[in-house]
Amino acid sequence: MNYQTTPYDLDFKFNAGTSRGILRQKRSWFLQLQKEGKKGVGECGILKGLSIENFDNFDQNINSVLRNYVSDNQVFDEIALDELPSLKFGLEMATKDLELNGDGILFNHSFVKGEKSIPINGLVWMGEYQFMFNQIKEKIDSGYSCIKIKIGAIDFDKELSLLKYIRSEFKQNEIEIRVDANGAFLPENALEKLKMLSSYNLHSIEQPIKQGQWNEMAILCDSSPLPIALDEELIGVTGISKKKQLLDTISPQYIILKPSLLGGYASSEEWIRLADNHQIGYWITSALESNIGLSAIAQWTYDLIFSNKGKNSNQIPQGLGTGQLYHNNFEGPLYIKSGALHFDPEVPVYKNFKLFR
Repeated sequence: MNYQTTPYDLDFKFNAGTSRGILRQKRSWFLQLQKEGKKGVGECGILKGLSIENFDNFDQNINSVLRNYVSDNQVFDEIALDELPSLKFGLEMATKDLELNGDGILFNHSFVKGEKSIPINGLVWMGEYQFMFNQIKEKIDSGYSCIKIKIGAIDFDKELSLLKYIRSEFKQNEIEIRVDANGAFLPENALEKLKMLSSYNLHSIEQPIKQGQWNEMAILCDSSPLPIALDEELIGVTGISKKKQLLDTISPQYIILKPSLLGGYASSEEWIRLADNHQIGYWITSALESNIGLSAIAQWTYDLIFSNKGKNSNQIPQGLGTGQLYHNNFEGPLYIKSGALHFDPEVPVYKNFKLFR
């Protein structure tokens, strides 16, 4: 077996605001495994400042791991890769691609045949009031029944006025609203803000306070009138006993699964099994991957949740609407129509993906 790796910088079409700052560019690393004339591609989607990997040393890490992988009968050190979750997912993705047809079709179901779609939320990024207002209107006009609004960057009263506008136009059964604070609230004022937000009949709030404050988050989850979803809180938590401890301690209403940040399919499915045991809901989101990684996550999502073996209770809008964020994304079969993600089987996954020889 041989391998190749290369970084690729994805350029945002706009300044993407979060409570952690403005995103203008996002780097992914791609890897390609080659064996007996077959190829498999994986994407390692790191988010600087959020992923646990060392961004500056990632070139060295990815090549070190892959050298050992190809020379050791394609066996890798699971424990070592727990510290490199995006690489673990990229390798899992590439290996699955290599074992199949090398065409990016990783599952055989109605989604990749173009017969079914995946409901998704429309994502509204932080920014000035008018910028956010325009995004909200555009998402609603485009047919989304669920929108997710990033909050915590502008004046809280202005954010409440945006929610008031939506609720003045659309009832709860017409538009579902999720908000994502990305840890922007302080523990001492978070509950007060959650009470104010709850008056707008929201579905949930993601990560109201910064991760790592388990006791404070547990108190919020117990007393909040608004359901809480853990997102960043899951990153870097590895091993089934530690995952179970987190869920036992905090008891959130939802968890959010980003395979690139949690170590891939297998690790994410471990979280899901634990969530099911705790009667905790969940949904799956991308972590700003290119259309290559997004396709792999969407295919797995449909297989896990929306196929015949999926659980009906989790067939809610997923967070997979990020394929249109970049000027220089790769063309592929994914497209969005009426608030749902579709897959065109006539378009190759790797249509213009030419990073490797």
